[in-house]
Amino acid sequence: MRPLILILLVIAGLAGWKYYANKSDDAPVQPRSRTARGAIAVEVYIASEEASENVINATGTIVANEQVDLQSETTGRLIELNISEGSYVRKDDVIARIDARDLLAQRKKVKFEQDLAQQIEARQKKLLDIDAISKEEYDISVNRVNTLDIDLELLDVQIAKTVVRAPFNGYIGFKNVSLGAYLTPNIVIATLLQTNPAKIDFSIPEKYAAKVTPGTQVSFSIDGQDKQFQATIRALDPKIDEDLRTLRLRAYAQNTGRALLPGMFARVEVPLGAEQSIMVPTQAIIPILKGKKVFVKRAGKVKGVEVLTGVRTDEKVQIREGLALGDSVIVSALMSLREGTSVQTKSVVNSGI
Repeated sequence: MRPLILILLVIAGLAGWKYYANKSDDAPVQPRSRTARGAIAVEVYIASEEASENVINATGTIVANEQVDLQSETTGRLIELNISEGSYVRKDDVIARIDARDLLAQRKKVKFEQDLAQQIEARQKKLLDIDAISKEEYDISVNRVNTLDIDLELLDVQIAKTVVRAPFNGYIGFKNVSLGAYLTPNIVIATLLQTNPAKIDFSIPEKYAAKVTPGTQVSFSIDGQDKQFQATIRALDPKIDEDLRTLRLRAYAQNTGRALLPGMFARVEVPLGAEQSIMVPTQAIIPILKGKKVFVKRAGKVKGVEVLTGVRTDEKVQIREGLALGDSVIVSALMSLREGTSVQTKSVVNSGI
């Protein structure tokens, strides 16, 4: 009797296990991201106006306030070189001097002739007063004096050109010549730079040209320093670059400590002022062939909308065209969405607005 009961219990257990196994296999598996009706659960961001301090980022270059290649205006042997590489010089300091002995000798000769001509002119003036000579003879002597005055002035100019002076205060770069070299006007002796204040040249897209004016304060940073520098825009290029469609600007910054060296790379932040505009999270923006788009939820379906973006912050992007206030912008599961996909709101990211 007992063996029969055990056999019946085993058969019943096997039948029950098979039933529930078949039932489990037939049951559909629901994706975690979908609701019972097959709609994808997504997070949305309600488009609304926000007060934002619009800032655009640009890249620029540090430029010396003044920079010039020191060159001689005449030819000759270099007999004096008063520079030390990297040293500071003041305006009108003598940088170099060229041998001018031939010019000095010519000047001495002309000066002797000038003195004699002046004496002759003085004697003939007395003779003219008593009608001992004609007016023509006296005019010739006066002309001789005037001609020698001009010759002397011309020699003084030529002698001055043999001396190279600093045109402004600044720092001397590396020298390119040595004492005793024969100089010509196309040889650069050294470069002189004035680094305080420093100039920052940078460009911004042409669509922001009307929002920037001389006097606008900008901030910038350079590699190797955590400090944020301040500068003031002084000039705007009067034309737009046709190739890049950008506007060039120049700002000035104080550089008493020489932290800003000409040629440095600068990251510039240009404030455009606060305004009310639609801002959406950066992850909602989808790049496409001809621009950018976002997915919005409309009547429970996904709708792709092309947008025109503006300035960007760390977390959000300004939408200039394409969205209206109240649009539900989808910010999650973007890789799973297609045009017309059924969606259901799981949560509103900015529900506190």
